[in-house]
Amino acid sequence: MTDQSAGETLANSEGTTVTVRRSVSQPPKSVWKLLVTREGAEALLGPGGELGDKGDSWHAEDGTYGVIRSFHPLEQIRFSWHAAEEAPKTLVDVHLLPGADGDTIVEICHDHIPAYFDAAAISRRWESALAKLADAANLAIVVN
Repeated sequence: MTDQSAGETLANSEGTTVTVRRSVSQPPKSVWKLLVTREGAEALLGPGGELGDKGDSWHAEDGTYGVIRSFHPLEQIRFSWHAAEEAPKTLVDVHLLPGADGDTIVEICHDHIPAYFDAAAISRRWESALAKLADAANLAIVVN
């Protein structure tokens, strides 16, 4: 798969799942190493968000928060995601998949979204997170 300037989105506003994916021009190991840094976690979760081990809580400055549910190095992170203090729990899965030519496909699947949530806005949020992560990954390779 070649680099994409924008993430690919599969969203059904009547459904309960939003999936976005993006190809990053780095191998999975490099993308993982970035994802578990403060910069990578903030690209994904927002400013203040930090990824920890299974069972660890996270909180971002925008009021979103959750708990790390599953942590499989180089492959997958799953966390609960609450839009705000009183919002229902939803689940987010982040998968790193090997792509063509040593690239990595980063896929975010956000499940259990209530019908009254704006699925398009959630899709835009995750597309933006993937763009920030891809930019940081490309910057890291230039700096290193």
